[in-house]
Amino acid sequence: MTIFEQRQYRGLAILLLALMSLPALSNSDGNTSPIDDNQFLFAEQRHENIAELVAQFIQKSHYNHVAVDDALSSKVLDIYLEDLDRNRMYLLASDIEYFERYRYQLDDIVKSKPLDPVYEMFEVYQTRVRERLNFALAQLEAEPDYSTNEEYEFDRMEQPWAADTRELDEIWRKRVINDALSLALEDEPWEKIHEVLTKRYKGFIKRLDQVNNDDVFERFMNMFAHAVDPHSSYLSPRNADEYRIAMSLSYVGIGATLQTEDDFVQIVNIIRGGPADFDGKLKRDDRITAVAQGPEGEFTDVIGWRLDDVVDLIRGPTESIVRLQIIPANSLPGSPKEIIELTRGAVKLEEQAAKSQVIKVPREGREWSIGVIEVPGFYRDYRALNSGDTEFTSVTRDVKRLIGELEEDGIDGLVIDMRGNGGGHLTEATALSGLFIDNGPIVQLRNSVDTERSPPQRLDDPDPVARVAYNGPMAVLVDRFSASASEIFAGAIQDYARGVIIGQQTFGKGTVQNLYSLDQYFRTEDEHGFGQLTLTIGKYYRVTGASTQHRGVYPDIELPSNIDAAIVGESARENALPWDTVDTTRFAAGAPLNSTIELLAANHAERSKDDPNFLYQMDRIEAGKRIRDQKTLSLNKETRRATRAQELADALQRENDRRIALQLEPIESLDDLDVDDLPDVQLDEAAKIVTDMATMRELNATPAQTAQISH
Repeated sequence: MTIFEQRQYRGLAILLLALMSLPALSNSDGNTSPIDDNQFLFAEQRHENIAELVAQFIQKSHYNHVAVDDALSSKVLDIYLEDLDRNRMYLLASDIEYFERYRYQLDDIVKSKPLDPVYEMFEVYQTRVRERLNFALAQLEAEPDYSTNEEYEFDRMEQPWAADTRELDEIWRKRVINDALSLALEDEPWEKIHEVLTKRYKGFIKRLDQVNNDDVFERFMNMFAHAVDPHSSYLSPRNADEYRIAMSLSYVGIGATLQTEDDFVQIVNIIRGGPADFDGKLKRDDRITAVAQGPEGEFTDVIGWRLDDVVDLIRGPTESIVRLQIIPANSLPGSPKEIIELTRGAVKLEEQAAKSQVIKVPREGREWSIGVIEVPGFYRDYRALNSGDTEFTSVTRDVKRLIGELEEDGIDGLVIDMRGNGGGHLTEATALSGLFIDNGPIVQLRNSVDTERSPPQRLDDPDPVARVAYNGPMAVLVDRFSASASEIFAGAIQDYARGVIIGQQTFGKGTVQNLYSLDQYFRTEDEHGFGQLTLTIGKYYRVTGASTQHRGVYPDIELPSNIDAAIVGESARENALPWDTVDTTRFAAGAPLNSTIELLAANHAERSKDDPNFLYQMDRIEAGKRIRDQKTLSLNKETRRATRAQELADALQRENDRRIALQLEPIESLDDLDVDDLPDVQLDEAAKIVTDMATMRELNATPAQTAQISH
């Protein structure tokens, strides 16, 4: 039997499998009809060649030299199925049982055999999705009853797979009611709701039918790489091009990184210097539900859309307007939408540069000046450097200049704000650390080519003869989104006892990746290309020998944050490489700051008890946690209205309690609140802690922060 005949036979077999276990569906006129035929998808020869090459890279070049074996195959199956149906809304328990036959075969098929089972599993999923959406369309024949006391469980990630189609029908009956109710709460008439949901469900089917062979292959191989570790990935040729565009920062758009999460497109990151950053309203974890062109254009519902199709809608000519309808982060599905209007433009690199400001802290009849330098990323203009430009842009140069300007202004202390800093160039991480450390090692690096007996590579201060740029009281402010190079810097400052780390446990990304363009590894040319592989090849270690991987950097003084460390960060990601240690390298640290930190923490705790802004922040965090912990929604319209009204009333009360305590005028509505008026509680408290340090230094109550102890 030829490969083509085998695939024809497999296509017939999978269609029969689907039809045997799926009932006929009712269409809108009440007649039954079979499920629409799936587009026939199959693995091409180049896909199998790519898969074999990726398997070789993983075994030979990954940091852990991972064996592509049955254990990895088992992980891949679980991750692939989770990626297909994370919320368990489509597949049946019988499907999962059927797929078990491949649990220990996926390693073999990637290395040397046809990828048919991958496409077979996807086709079953595709069939199930089409069945669910056809069922949803049938439910729109009549307006739902919004007076029911039923609950809709929108978070089913921990629930068992549905036993049969009847169970899924019940789940989807409630989902359709919830989808309709979400629009009804915005006072949309049933005719409009029917139109929107019909377009949404039919659009989902249409986009499902547009999935091609490359899409299925990329999805599986990306999950295959994720089974090794969360930072290894595979991108198809098309998405590899998108990645290069994003990295060049040359596209025109809104300046935000997006990803799909269930049926929503979600904001992953706001790019510094982009339109969304300037506007300030769009936030991480906001979910986009609709997109409109221009100030008056009609909204296009994008729930359930492919990510690249949503990106195409958001992109457009410079200076043109795009409007986004969003569900704000930490809001329940079905919460009232917000409209954000943005003017498209190119990301401005100069706006990503480090910036400074001075915060005045009144204390005992004196006004202390605390300098703040915000470091958004570890940037360096390598193109200018390689062309011989001695004035090339770098974060270290910018920070050194800003320190000089702040010292001319007579600052009493310094805060380096690295919240949200996802990293950047390693060279800049070591150079920036060198501005505050006399000389010595900054970080250790172990690569996949090293053996366990090989000592890690030691990366030292690249300019050891230069004077320390600043030796006064200093704190580094971090949060859960501070990652990679930020953690190298914060770890070095902490290990050398050069300053105090304030904020939240950092992300925990202590690995190094290499990008392989796969086109260069194939002698044959293919008009489609072969895509790219990103592979983890190394790990960072602090000078103490402790890895930043998985654990990140723990702050000396913790501040409350609305970023949930349980769901954000390396420790929240499946298959993350573990924390471990290597030998401590020789370095000279300042006198321990333990007693100083204890006193600073005590002062912070005492001050926070009565600080209206601090108490306001704690209340907001608790409210967000209550929402995140909720897994169900009422399907009763009046109950939902009352719940939403109470949430708004509580938020207004929190704000007015804060304002009254600060002797400010209360507001009548949250619409009267200017986002710029909200306090930056973490930064303000960091400035107060550094003021404590400056006060102690003046009283000679703090140890000298110079090299004294050898390790």
